[in-house]
Amino acid sequence: MRLTRRVATLALAVTAAVGSLALAVPAANAAPPSSAAAHHAVRACSAAPVGMAACHAWVRTDITPAAAPAATPAGYGPADLRSAYALTTSGSASQTIAIVDAFDDPNAEADLGSTAASSGFRRAPRPTACFRKVDQNGGTHYPALEHRLGRGDLPRRRHGLRDLPHCHILLVEATSSTLNNLGTAVNRAATMGARAISNSYGGSDSSDASFGAFYNHPGIAVTASSGDSGFGAQYPATSHYVTAVGGTHLVRGGGARGWTETVWSGAGSGCSAFNVALTGAASFNTGCARRAEADVSAVADPNTGVAVYDSFRVSGWLVFGGTSVASPIIAGVYGLAGNEASIDNNFPYAHSGSFFDITSGSNGSCSPSQLCTARVGWDGPTGLGTPNGTGGF
Repeated sequence: MRLTRRVATLALAVTAAVGSLALAVPAANAAPPSSAAAHHAVRACSAAPVGMAACHAWVRTDITPAAAPAATPAGYGPADLRSAYALTTSGSASQTIAIVDAFDDPNAEADLGSTAASSGFRRAPRPTACFRKVDQNGGTHYPALEHRLGRGDLPRRRHGLRDLPHCHILLVEATSSTLNNLGTAVNRAATMGARAISNSYGGSDSSDASFGAFYNHPGIAVTASSGDSGFGAQYPATSHYVTAVGGTHLVRGGGARGWTETVWSGAGSGCSAFNVALTGAASFNTGCARRAEADVSAVADPNTGVAVYDSFRVSGWLVFGGTSVASPIIAGVYGLAGNEASIDNNFPYAHSGSFFDITSGSNGSCSPSQLCTARVGWDGPTGLGTPNGTGGF
């Protein structure tokens, strides 16, 4: 029932792929995922009890992991995400993007280095400016290790900070997966200068009266995964203070864009029973009297997932999906846009034309139907759609 530490590696890899594009050199694409729906994937975390959170990540089990860091991974890589979401290599290189996770990932730095090196990032001239890991109090008393979904101890091949991309990534490790500890880690990221904070976890719908102070950081983009169980609201995605990130199925080909997206059937959506609606969403007929979920989206289907290198009790390159992928993608796009200090999470609604609208697919059956079925404009599983450049951020 705990938040697995593997999500730290997942979120770091995805954020590096997107948030550091300002100084990334073009990289060769990873082997593209198949668009078939018959693949196998398992959840990285079990369900969370009330007051706790679980990660929203799925790992593919039908792909033999490529153990060597230099191997060509399956799954989408940085160049694919850059192409799919019309992201250029220009943008703000000074942004710090934070990843909040529970428990310790002792290989986070090394695995991020492997991902960066494989993706063709330039080497950083000042390594300590690229990556930093702290506990929820800002120190180095890291929490306990989380060993869930281990595949056996493997040799740990470390890569120096010289291999990291030109970016600023802060990993804040909460002591446990309670919302109080995870929220304390979010506050820590805010005090340490993060301009975007990604949260790849969630639990039952809760009230901002209890936990909202952890996520209320004006001038900082806070993103949260919408969930991986289809229709049904989850917190902190239902917080009034975050950007709730849904999920899509992304395949190469089709139309002038060269990519096609539909709803990922697992993407979370729904109405909060507690929290106030976003003012920006008022004209989009969400069907919710209160906070509607989601706001925006990105790739999340593990069948079309992303490549992640993980050396802690696993065997190398894996393919991950879930809205734990989508949340750090959107945090990275906020970092590229560099507008966080002057906007809030209503901003995307005022710039809805800067998204690829997702108009097909569903995550279940519900009423009103827009809460679980794609349509023109806003819908629950994908929100306003996926990034078409940085104009919506």
